[in-house]
Amino acid sequence: LDEASVTGTANILMAAVLAEGITTIYNAACEPYLQQLCSMLNRMGAKIKGIGSNLLHIEGVKILNGTVHTVLPDMIEIGSWVGLAAMTKSEITIKDVRWEHLGQMPNVFRKLGITIEKKGDDIFIPAHQNGYEIQSYIDGSILTISDAPWPGFTPDLLSIVLVVATQARGSVLIHQKMFESRLFFVDKLIDMGAKIILCDPHRATVIGHDFKSQLKAATLTSPDIRAGISLLIAALSAKGRSIIHNIEQIDRGYENIVPRLQKLGAKIERIKN
Repeated sequence: LDEASVTGTANILMAAVLAEGITTIYNAACEPYLQQLCSMLNRMGAKIKGIGSNLLHIEGVKILNGTVHTVLPDMIEIGSWVGLAAMTKSEITIKDVRWEHLGQMPNVFRKLGITIEKKGDDIFIPAHQNGYEIQSYIDGSILTISDAPWPGFTPDLLSIVLVVATQARGSVLIHQKMFESRLFFVDKLIDMGAKIILCDPHRATVIGHDFKSQLKAATLTSPDIRAGISLLIAALSAKGRSIIHNIEQIDRGYENIVPRLQKLGAKIERIKN
């Protein structure tokens, strides 16, 4: 593979398990979701070796059998609730997160000063009444958070990290290496009062408010799933009534998000056109 594509690896895997002969995938994606797919296929009778690595060998079989499999929780959704809790100074418990598959995600949020406690297989986020402070490097230079293929930090949570940083103490450089145009929603956050410098299409510097200046409400449009949930988190923490258009983008990644947020106490409603 030219790049370690999750969907590309999954499609090749599913074709290869029933193909004749041996298929070898170099530079395969190895996210927990791919590892789970490989394990499930092996229980169904497939012959896959190298699970969890970037090199997979698949020996084709003639038939697959049935199995029972429990789908992993969505790491991106878990990270979104962590960001939501921090930005709204709320105490939240996230149940059954499968800690062993979260990778660097908890530690990246901890670098922003967010307290994340492990309670069994749950995540507990206390109310950050005194805010949270971004760490600096040992030489005192500004912290950089960037994305990378697994086991690096997932690019889908960079927009959440960026929004959370707008109310932190300190500054952080967000470096979006893997995708184009993912940072172009920051102008909407700037309109809400955030201090963000868009250095180039891939890098943005965030200067935190330390909750001394609350974001203000705005009328927003969701450009994609991840920017959409980030704007929603910003709106929930902002002063005043915000309206977000094109919420179908958010629905693609977050099932029943309005009633779930309402149960957490959010003042949110879906407006029918």
